[in-house]
Amino acid sequence: MGSIGTYELLLILLVFLLLFGSRELPSLAKKFGKAVSRFQNATRDVKDEINRFMDDDDESRYLG
Repeated sequence: MGSIGTYELLLILLVFLLLFGSRELPSLAKKFGKAVSRFQNATRDVKDEINRFMDDDDESRYLG
């Protein structure tokens, strides 16, 4: 449960093709790829910030 199978993926692609046409799909795919990349970068930045905060908190416990 939770994963997309082949038939579901083909159905989604068909719906996008019908809604946007074949000319718009490459630009939409490019925009989607950029959005996913930005989201992944933001997620990584948040994780890094949390890890830095936790590391700083651990160091302050040992120092003080």
